Amino acid sequence: MHTTKVRVRYAETDQMGVAYNVNYFIWFEVGRTEYMRDINIPYSLLEKKGIFMPVVENHCRYIKPALYDQLLTINTKITELRAASIKFQYEILDGEELLAEGYVKLAFTDKNMRPINMKKMYADLWEILDKYCEDDE
Repeated sequence: MHTTKVRVRYAETDQMGVAYNVNYFIWFEVGRTEYMRDINIPYSLLEKKGIFMPVVENHCRYIKPALYDQLLTINTKITELRAASIKFQYEILDGEELLAEGYVKLAFTDKNMRPINMKKMYADLWEILDKYCEDDE
């Protein structure tokens, strides 16, 4: 599991000081991009190789609202790795308190958004991703 910290900014909240729901997906992306960077597969490397990862499915279960100026922890893990897709799961916490949890599934595609077989075409990158996959099945 990978951990990233983010602080809830004023611009991310509504009039009640509560984080707007779409921001959770942005925080998921922050967790995912930092995770990928830390395992030496930054998005910039993927794009140089012509690999793109569009979101094909996402979900968030809101448990308790995130509030202005809270320092949040984003826990991120890879839970599913297929030849043409990858799934990340997330927890967003305030200290030890779970505020939200969810997942994002992304496809592996070329620049024209055609699916690619990551396992066959980029075995070196696949091996790294597979090493970190915490398959829930």
